[in-house]
Amino acid sequence: MKLDILAIVAHPDDVELSFGGTLLTHQKKGFSTGILDLTQGELGTRGTPEIRAQEAEDAAKILKLSVRENLGLADGFFENNKENQLKVAEQIRRFRPRVVITNSIYDRHPDHTRGAQLVETACFIAGLKAVETKWEDERQEPFRPERLYFSIQSTAHEPDLLVDISDVIDERRDAINAFKSQFYDPNSEEPETFISSKGFMTMLESRAREWGQRIGVEYAEGFKVKHFLGVKSLFDLI
Repeated sequence: MKLDILAIVAHPDDVELSFGGTLLTHQKKGFSTGILDLTQGELGTRGTPEIRAQEAEDAAKILKLSVRENLGLADGFFENNKENQLKVAEQIRRFRPRVVITNSIYDRHPDHTRGAQLVETACFIAGLKAVETKWEDERQEPFRPERLYFSIQSTAHEPDLLVDISDVIDERRDAINAFKSQFYDPNSEEPETFISSKGFMTMLESRAREWGQRIGVEYAEGFKVKHFLGVKSLFDLI
């Protein structure tokens, strides 16, 4: 299966919280999208890995993904090492996405920062002919995505790129709410966490509104890049 956009992130719900609207917007335009969660989020304070897996499946249906898979790395302890770089490179070569989107360049959760570093390295080595990987006992050809974008998560960053998600804001909310074990629930008896507070959801909504206002739309999601952004025409910008 060849994808146009592959999101590779540390935890189930990372995509939904930071750029689910972007995947929806592109899916509605005919682009194929998928998510590779690096871990099951098994160290999370609320819920269980089994609950998170079902929530991820429910969210995938809302996002209309072509595929969602989990690499099964150790939540909280995975490293940006050769073994994991090859595992991620294998999936990049398998799906051959034109665009990869990953975690934040820097964030309060160390898994997010480390996940972004792992994916950035894997994108590079996936394009090296001398690096050998196999899928279903067949040697894979080298492949490197055209673009790598970094999402913006809990820690605020000035975005380099803003994507209009106004037309899919309701579906984005539904995808986030699919992870009901993790977020604000006044009836929950589980411990409160950073992301389960009512204020956290308010922040997400306010951020999307602020970024939308900056580009003259109602809602937007932001991204960081490490490459120059170019256009063929000044009229390509909204």
